Amino acid sequence: MIICALIYALVAAIIVGIGVWNLKSKTPVTFYSGEKPMDPRELTDVEGWNRDHGRMWLTYGCLIALSAVIGFLLGDSLWCLIPYMGGVVVPLPLMVLYHHRLLKRYHA
Repeated sequence: MIICALIYALVAAIIVGIGVWNLKSKTPVTFYSGEKPMDPRELTDVEGWNRDHGRMWLTYGCLIALSAVIGFLLGDSLWCLIPYMGGVVVPLPLMVLYHHRLLKRYHA
């Protein structure tokens, strides 16, 4: 359980780091791995685009950390898998939908 919690903490820290990097970036950030960055002229507000993506990643990192804490508190029962998986898997399709919503909002 401790090893699992440490792995989740490491992953959450990496995700939060991505969020902070997005917040501080001056050029448009990407969402998908391997995605070609957008030209700043294609966006109506680069700072807003980066801020919203950064907040999304920060939220995801916090959800992973929260799911690790809840899973750790549930102990070695089978029920601990629900928050562990829920904190990692459930937000992913919501993040994709949010990214597409941001495309509609910021694409020039």
